[in-house]
Amino acid sequence: MCLAIPARVVEVAENDLAIVDLGGVRKDVSLALVEGVAVGDYVIVHVGYALTRLDPEEAEKTLALMAEAGLMEQALGA
Repeated sequence: MCLAIPARVVEVAENDLAIVDLGGVRKDVSLALVEGVAVGDYVIVHVGYALTRLDPEEAEKTLALMAEAGLMEQALGA
């Protein structure tokens, strides 16, 4: 199953790259599809690409629901 999940941007690098935090796991993602992303923003991530920015409140609610349902482990490949 493939999921697009919210992740918080912790570092923006050169060449449209960023490091995001996914439940304590840090991953490199491409920002090539989204403009104006800054540290602290939440983005929807799917197969290594940020697809869109997400409202922080909505991101937190979604992450909490996913954790409650036990989906975070699946999304992170654990």
